[in-house]
Order: sequence, then C-alpha cells, then structure tokens
Amino acid sequence: MPISENKKASNARYTEKCDYINVRPLKAQGQKIRAAAAAAGQSLQGYILQAVEERMAREAQKGGSE
Repeated sequence: MPISENKKASNARYTEKCDYINVRPLKAQGQKIRAAAAAAGQSLQGYILQAVEERMAREAQKGGSE
C-alpha cells in the first residue's frame, strides 16, 4: 500500500527535527543493551536516550562531566 502524501509530509517534518547519532557497539555489548531494553519494556532508542538523559542530569548535578 503506497504512503499517502500527508504521511510523507508528516514524516519529512519529523525527520527535519531529528539529529542522527550513530552508535556501533561490539555485537556482545549490543546484545546486552538490546536485552536490557527489552527487559525494561522499552524500545532500544528509548532505552539509550533515557540512559543518556539520566547521566547528563547526574553530571549536571555534580557540576560538570567526567
């Protein structure tokens, strides 16, 4: 089924807002991350973004990054 023009426009607007950050863990580490995300009931992207946000908040409370 073809994608409607409205859906294409909506996708394009969303994509314009997004940044792309590539993460390439070794396969074993990637499997662990995927398993942890699944165990938490989250998507892989959601799990990683939440982890990053939490670390940034901790480091901000300490007054910098390590």
